Amino acid sequence: MQLGLDSLILVAVIAAIIGLAYVIPSFAPYRKPMPIVAFLLGISSGFPLTLLLATMTFWLSKVGIDKSTIGFAIGLTTPYTLKFLWAPLVDRLPIPVLTRLFGQRRSWLFVIQALLVVAIWQLGASNPTNDHLAPFAIWAIVVAFLSATQDIVIDAYRIEILSDAELPHGTAMNQFGYRTGNLIAGVGTIALASPEGFGLGWAAAYAFTGLAVLPAVIGALFAGTGRFHPSQARGGAQGFGAWLNETVVSPFREFLGRHGAVLILLFVLIYKVGDAMGQGMLNPMIVELGFTDTEFVAINKGVGFVALIIGSACGAPFIAWLGMGRALLVSGLLMMFSNLLFAALASVGHSPLMLALAVGTENFTSGIGLTVFVTYLSGLSSLAYTATQFALLSSFAAVGRTWLAAPGGYIAETLGWVGFWLFTVAIAAPGMILLWLLWKRGFVVQTVRQPSTEDDGHEAAIPEEAKPKPAAS
Repeated sequence: MQLGLDSLILVAVIAAIIGLAYVIPSFAPYRKPMPIVAFLLGISSGFPLTLLLATMTFWLSKVGIDKSTIGFAIGLTTPYTLKFLWAPLVDRLPIPVLTRLFGQRRSWLFVIQALLVVAIWQLGASNPTNDHLAPFAIWAIVVAFLSATQDIVIDAYRIEILSDAELPHGTAMNQFGYRTGNLIAGVGTIALASPEGFGLGWAAAYAFTGLAVLPAVIGALFAGTGRFHPSQARGGAQGFGAWLNETVVSPFREFLGRHGAVLILLFVLIYKVGDAMGQGMLNPMIVELGFTDTEFVAINKGVGFVALIIGSACGAPFIAWLGMGRALLVSGLLMMFSNLLFAALASVGHSPLMLALAVGTENFTSGIGLTVFVTYLSGLSSLAYTATQFALLSSFAAVGRTWLAAPGGYIAETLGWVGFWLFTVAIAAPGMILLWLLWKRGFVVQTVRQPSTEDDGHEAAIPEEAKPKPAAS
């Protein structure tokens, strides 16, 4: 039922966006081919993580695995925070024969996806029990590694097939695809496996879900090689030392050599800490305030889901209307102050109307903020080292969302719920101050493409501090 409702919502929102694309100029890029390809890439990117966490923990519970063992599943997300370590290979290591036929990005994509399908099939067939978990654990780790690598490839490829004008809209469409992949791997897989659904069993359900790689294959075949040419993956004849320098050192050296690079990384790290801390403690507060499961599902999965995807859709026009710097600032302030509604909810107590207002507002502002922020990270990535630099930036953002937000439970116990939500507003302020500082110094510009030290085929504004001063006459 939930899969059908969420699917209808997604279809309705996408149809509305396409309709608006014929009426409002800032929505027009949504009907171009490459943002639609980004949607297909998002489907294939979104399903493995849900399959590993939400669906897998449900499966383990159903077959009687004890709770302490199920808890280890959280550790499977580690490859997503460490993926920058092997991202340079995706940028610089050609795959024999396939790179010549399909290009660097598509050859990696096709190989990783073929391996991912096999690994998911093996994971589904691993038949976990309390006394026989080793095969399951091994295949789960393999799926996590391959999934994180697929994300490296898809993120780089998405940035390279989208023009600067299409990048915000393609990012939003990619988010829609990601949510679709979440639905397929979550409710969809459970419906296939459950006796209350199609009754196929977990092995067959995981095997069918693995076919969610196909949308990215179709999109990649249509989109072509992208702007990363195989000749950029140079190595071999240079000698190993030169190849290693170009592959591993250069992407990080290029980024860290930019004006304001350390401040930019710090901003990426802390920008969404307040929002992430609040999201992590929302469910415990809802339970403590006495909301029923029905109220939770109706409001969080109904109102929240609708608000999130509408907010994501508005993120791209938001950038077009305000420019990147203002869009980051305004969306950050919206996310920051939306948490005040949860402070009001904590003060009021059990109020479904107040919960719906708070959840709807928070998800709408988070949808805008997510599209704007991912577009900003995409614009920071030089096309010479897209995979490595985006993996680095997204890993930094993941650390901010997880480890820096981890003390949320302790803070909630110490300050109470009202104090906790006021704290999430306050903890978001340093990110806003740092953004203002970056903007004033010219390290965040209004265009989608941010300043780079590399000539990668894009015109990027140069900060005033970095421009050469005219010689004195």
